[in-house]
Amino acid sequence: MRNIRCRDGFSLFLSRQIACSLTDLASTCRVLVGEAIAFKGIAMLRLCGIVAAFLLASFTTFDACADRRVAFVIGNSEYRQFPALKNPAKDAEDVSKTFRLAGFEVFVASDLTKLQFEEQFRNYLAAADGAELAVVYYSGHGFQIGGENFLIPVDASLKQAPDIEVQAIKLNDVLEQLRSKSKIQVIILDACRNNPFPRKNYWLRDQLITAGNTGLAQVRSSLNTLIAFATEPGAAAYDGAGELSPFSAAFSRRALAPNQEIRTVMAAVRRDVVEATNGLQVPWENSSLIDEVVLMRRSNRPSLPPVLEKVVLSGVGPVDLGLPEPVDVDGGTITLSIERPPALGRLMLDGKPVELGVPIQGKDLPRLQMDVPKGVAPQEEVDMLAYATHDNWGGQTQGIVVFRVKSGEGAQGEQIMASLEAEQKQQVLERGIHITGAAEAIENRDIDVPVGVGPVALNLDFPTDDPAVSLKVSSYPATGTLSLPDRTLSPQSSLMAGEIDRLRYEPQIGAEATVEVGFEIRADSSSSKPATMKLSPTIDPCDTAAGEPLDLQGVTPGLLPNEIGASAVELCEAAVKTYPEVPRFRYELGRALLAAGKVEEAKTAIEEAARKGHVRAVFELGYMYATGTGVALDRTQANALYAAAADKGDPYGMTSWGRALFNGYGVKPDTSKGLDLLLKAAAMGHTYAMNDLAAIFTEGRNGVTADPARAVAFLQAGVQRQDMYSMNLLGRNYLSGQGVEEDPKTALALFQQAIDLGQPYAPGSLARMYRDGVGVERSLAEAQRLFEIGISRGDPFAAYDRAALEMQKGDKADQALAVRFLALAAALDVRKELPDAQRTLAKFGPKPKTAALKQLRQELKSKLPGSGSQDTQLVNAARRVWEEANPRRDLF
Repeated sequence: MRNIRCRDGFSLFLSRQIACSLTDLASTCRVLVGEAIAFKGIAMLRLCGIVAAFLLASFTTFDACADRRVAFVIGNSEYRQFPALKNPAKDAEDVSKTFRLAGFEVFVASDLTKLQFEEQFRNYLAAADGAELAVVYYSGHGFQIGGENFLIPVDASLKQAPDIEVQAIKLNDVLEQLRSKSKIQVIILDACRNNPFPRKNYWLRDQLITAGNTGLAQVRSSLNTLIAFATEPGAAAYDGAGELSPFSAAFSRRALAPNQEIRTVMAAVRRDVVEATNGLQVPWENSSLIDEVVLMRRSNRPSLPPVLEKVVLSGVGPVDLGLPEPVDVDGGTITLSIERPPALGRLMLDGKPVELGVPIQGKDLPRLQMDVPKGVAPQEEVDMLAYATHDNWGGQTQGIVVFRVKSGEGAQGEQIMASLEAEQKQQVLERGIHITGAAEAIENRDIDVPVGVGPVALNLDFPTDDPAVSLKVSSYPATGTLSLPDRTLSPQSSLMAGEIDRLRYEPQIGAEATVEVGFEIRADSSSSKPATMKLSPTIDPCDTAAGEPLDLQGVTPGLLPNEIGASAVELCEAAVKTYPEVPRFRYELGRALLAAGKVEEAKTAIEEAARKGHVRAVFELGYMYATGTGVALDRTQANALYAAAADKGDPYGMTSWGRALFNGYGVKPDTSKGLDLLLKAAAMGHTYAMNDLAAIFTEGRNGVTADPARAVAFLQAGVQRQDMYSMNLLGRNYLSGQGVEEDPKTALALFQQAIDLGQPYAPGSLARMYRDGVGVERSLAEAQRLFEIGISRGDPFAAYDRAALEMQKGDKADQALAVRFLALAAALDVRKELPDAQRTLAKFGPKPKTAALKQLRQELKSKLPGSGSQDTQLVNAARRVWEEANPRRDLF
């Protein structure tokens, strides 16, 4: 309710906010009886009772925070290996408009590659975190293998058996992620077209499975999920003759029906598609919904002042009432019905009486007049008009006009008439000023809006709350969501002047471009002004400095630990202070503190983030227990935290918990579940999982069949994602010809790329090529240089090979230097994979060992106790020298 401006004695009532409870209304009525001196008490009490009745009929309770609803709409048409599909890109464009009109935050994409899908799906999941309803709409190629449905990106070739795992998108993975984020899930698939792919059998977990020829398989949905298919299981859908597929066209049309539950919508879609295809295509859905899902909500009522006061003169003919035009905030048209006509006069519109029961268009309300006959109200009387506004969706609001009827006869009447005319002119002038000022408050504003902190108030400082002034959204932002605390705005929405100061915008995660928002500001149908402002999404400096890769609650691509700079702690402390309820910033502060070596403070920040619901923080705590960082090493506790993070869809958690289950690290082995988790993490783009899978498929572990070609497929996927470990491993495959044709030139390029990214083992890999003259001209000097780069990054094998290279010099060998490298190899061998380093070191005599130990001690910044055997002292000294040169183990 809004404040209403008024005049004279009756202003005590009208200038106060209309109460929204019986108690407040009764109190207001007592004030009226006691304080309105100019009116008879009984008449005023009667009027108050009438007002109360109409106000009570119009009470509406609004949720303080509108339910969050997010949709991801994909249309894949331009397939690179196969003929293009005619409709999907246009389907996606049309369906995305439908969801936007329904007030969803919409992510829309066409012709996605696998990598693009991963990136945009992660952004969508971040937006869907905690949502009431999460929707995925997909149009494009899809098919089934062994009862599993797959959606096909435009860059898929699917020529080899492993390709399905690294090139396609498993529908169940998508559904599981939605379940972990939202209360209700809806997946709509116009993807049942013929299978054009050349191969017929593919790897699925631990088996080769034959692909289905057409259609998708039935899906078992969990509670509160609806999955809709363009056609029945195992059947093919049609593109149709028009620009849209029959299914998408029917969905866009039917989904716009206001206040229709989705199962009713889908039934109507089914009827339309069956008719359009002469019964050849029958849409089908599988529902376990227990909550109602309404796509096009239309529950808001027309907006107008509930009570207005007007002075009307008798005997002067029709008098303009100057009532404001009612506004439907959902963008529909409004009609009016007279609920209680005035008793002392009659209503007129365009010179004709308004008949009771005859509807009036909302746009005509400002032209409504009242004609009080001569001789009526020789003394001042009180009268009332009550009317109801109706929108297209069944919404209704009551409006009340209280009349003070005065005589228009004689000099006093003329004086009152002149005063009223002057006041009307002044009101017109003021409203023009209001509209101009309102436009100036919006026009050319460029507001920075932080990403990932929820809806942000725009604080426009609007110059008027005149109930006659409204704003229609003429240009909705291309990305992101406009909202008020009680509702989400759509491209058809309007809002009142009194609401504009509460306008909010939430940028879309992953969208960086500045967006424009246009309004048409108006006071009636004849006067309006356009105004446009810009909203620029901004990333908080903490996200830029310490964001985590693949964080499904993050807003940036993220940094590896070694990329976090010294300024990150200060930046993230500022973010936590500004946004104390955003757990992501506490987690990123924990990462920054870890990088700075402040382990105890980091642990506290990460624990707080985990308590507040940040899933990656849960994984991070698990990693701290697994490595003994800031806590006692506890594999059981680590696994419990990994499992909790995996259950919430975190790819890091799925990788670590999957690795533990597959190998039996601190838990009873479960090879099948472990492999499944690693595959799910890889499907989310996690390269650590891809490298683990490559190792499993290269060797054939725990009953999983060895298949080097399958291993290579995962390593190639890791290289596509710029993973330096995948590059080094794939380079080795090209050197050995394992799973791929032998190609030293490609191996060299991969090793060099990995070296440039800081990979610790790639320098040693390339050094061996120069040492042995494989694919390059033999150069021991270049091999020596590369081995030493690897040593500086912590590679024990490079240290061992560098020692061997030194001893190959024969009489010119520096034995003390060889001893030093052997000691360093043993020191860096934390996984005990190089026992020959200790054994070879033991074969050297005391002289080179004494020289090497003396040299190492001289390089130390602090003294090292001289206890233990000479070999032990050498290894300890070498470890300390390396650690002092590399204070952060995570640098490489």
